[in-house]
Amino acid sequence: VARHPTWSDSHAPDKTQLPTMGLVNCNPGGALRQWDGSGMTQEDFMNKDECILLDPHDNVIGHCSKKAAHVFGPLAPRGILHRAFSVFLFDSEGRLMLQKRADDKVTFRSVWTNTCCSHPLHGYNPTEVDTQDDVKKGDPMGVKRAAVRKLDQELGIKPSSVDVNRFKFLTRLHYWAADVRTHGPKSPWGEHEIDYILFYQLKEGEELKYTPNPEEVSDVKWVTKDELLKQINDTTLKEKNGSELLWSPWFRIIVQRFLAPLWWEDLKTTLTTDRFVDGKIHRFDCTKEHFGGAGNAQAWLSVLPGETSTAEAYKEESS
Repeated sequence: VARHPTWSDSHAPDKTQLPTMGLVNCNPGGALRQWDGSGMTQEDFMNKDECILLDPHDNVIGHCSKKAAHVFGPLAPRGILHRAFSVFLFDSEGRLMLQKRADDKVTFRSVWTNTCCSHPLHGYNPTEVDTQDDVKKGDPMGVKRAAVRKLDQELGIKPSSVDVNRFKFLTRLHYWAADVRTHGPKSPWGEHEIDYILFYQLKEGEELKYTPNPEEVSDVKWVTKDELLKQINDTTLKEKNGSELLWSPWFRIIVQRFLAPLWWEDLKTTLTTDRFVDGKIHRFDCTKEHFGGAGNAQAWLSVLPGETSTAEAYKEESS
């Protein structure tokens, strides 16, 4: 008898399973420290940075290494659900800064994506772990601090040039994708995140200095909405060296469902009002080309009963 998938079909371990798997310490205690990425390699970040693990409703259930959170396999076909953020940085004219992920990244290398996408981490002072109350207030300062940290580490944008209070938190997106483009159809790597969307715009006359870290970012460009849509939709376009123009799976869907038809349609309204601040979690699978991986993960979020993630539904709810 056919049935709809349920949350249990994710095979993501729950709070009681995690300690026995040796992946996580669910004890919120422990010494807090300041993050320092100097001299660290991509492998170091995967092993030492600790992601914030979640249940499907964005409640914190523990933490584990970035590596453990991103491993796809039979036990966890979509890895372990964790918290993330995506920064969309606009200049005063409304152009969006894009980055191309470095060729040496462990996951989703050599793809274009939004300005900065990464993870708030466990165990640091000041904390990067937000509570449900922080979300309800519309001010998740933890992910905003993490955004400032990663803008510096990835793009060389100094914290003194970013006002953490000017980030506009819009909503949360829950998605997953196996990294089969990089590592093949049985890829052991992927993403499974509840992603906090953060907008930031430079003021007129405000200059932004950036020096991309070559271990993180291979290129940067500023685009208008029309330029971005053309680049994403025109499959004949190539990179300067003639290679295929690739996009991160989450960014492509965010652009098509949310950014272009809604958030970027009237950037001033998005940034200065709460029209698209809804406190919800919008869920979607990435495209079929990112199904599979070592756990053979298939459609899930898009067929859960009662879940909607279309631009039309979001626009109707926000109007």
